[in-house]
Amino acid sequence: MKKILFVFGTRPEAIKMAPIIHETIKHEDKLEIKICLTGQHKEMLQQVMDFFQLKEDYNLNLMKHNQTLFDITADGLRLLEKVLNDFLPDLVIVQGDTTTAFTSALAAFYKKIKIAHIEAGLRSFDKYSPFPEEINRKIASILTDFHFAPTLKAKQNLENENIHKNIFVVCNTVIDALLWGVEKVRNDSSYAACFNYLNINNKIVLITGHRRESFGKPFENICDAIITLAITYPDIQFVYPVHLNPNIQKIVHEKLSGFKNIFLIKPLSYPHLIWLMDKCYFVITDSGGIQEEAPTLGKPVLVIRDVTEREEGITAGTALLVGTSKEHIIEASKKLIEDMNAYEQMSKAVNPYGTGNSAEQIVRTLLNNL
Repeated sequence: MKKILFVFGTRPEAIKMAPIIHETIKHEDKLEIKICLTGQHKEMLQQVMDFFQLKEDYNLNLMKHNQTLFDITADGLRLLEKVLNDFLPDLVIVQGDTTTAFTSALAAFYKKIKIAHIEAGLRSFDKYSPFPEEINRKIASILTDFHFAPTLKAKQNLENENIHKNIFVVCNTVIDALLWGVEKVRNDSSYAACFNYLNINNKIVLITGHRRESFGKPFENICDAIITLAITYPDIQFVYPVHLNPNIQKIVHEKLSGFKNIFLIKPLSYPHLIWLMDKCYFVITDSGGIQEEAPTLGKPVLVIRDVTEREEGITAGTALLVGTSKEHIIEASKKLIEDMNAYEQMSKAVNPYGTGNSAEQIVRTLLNNL
């Protein structure tokens, strides 16, 4: 019996870990699993745990007011030592590029425990964008024993860093989670009731933005672009679930309040977000996960970042990198709204991130190699 510890602390990590956890449960005769939440996020994370019917065995409760990267790293490392000493796992599984993933991999390394890294090999090649994620995932790669890369490009990135052993291309578990979740929300009318302020017969543009590197002037540019689009297209509804970070809240509410077709709402739970993504016309976002998810639902993605580690979507044509330039955001949005050929070309492009069997591949590989 091999013992596996899943460690995660944010909503995106939980979404991408959930399919793997459920797949490991099918092999409880061979695998004993426990879940450790770091608490890097709190309320947003618990919503996902409830939706996927998961319950943690450990909770580090790291979140505190005005926490810094120093707080998360130092406190997480210290508390993870106690968890590892208690459970004594054979393998620690981390996901993505968060400070939780980096700290957990480091803690496992200190205890000489094997590490599996889900979504390994993504690179933007700019250490400050996204910050601190680009360095988090690079350090995790150095420590990892089993690299589960979502694409061949990610595998090549690892090989270019002289990492050659135990790289497995398995696509992305976010698609497993999305396909399970969207079927559930489509069959539940209560989700539509939460958006009764929207006219589903009119076009909806979903907007999300939270990256640190866009604080200040870049977010002002993004807001100015949304204002221009809202005035130009009064029948289109622009829905923006505003991140709780005060740096975002202040600018967004100062700039975008008072427009009849701009809806500034609280951050959405995962099922409500995928319901809205399923109904929208296209997405304007700086989120990594949404760049992967939206194309499965046939939704074009405009990426409001200067660089992206998810280059496969850009190459496949499911996403377009527009940066934080007001003019570029407006131009790309207008093309999707007014040019049906351009819209269909993006909406019908093949999603390079998988078809929904990633978790099965990962667990089968671990069973064969542990």
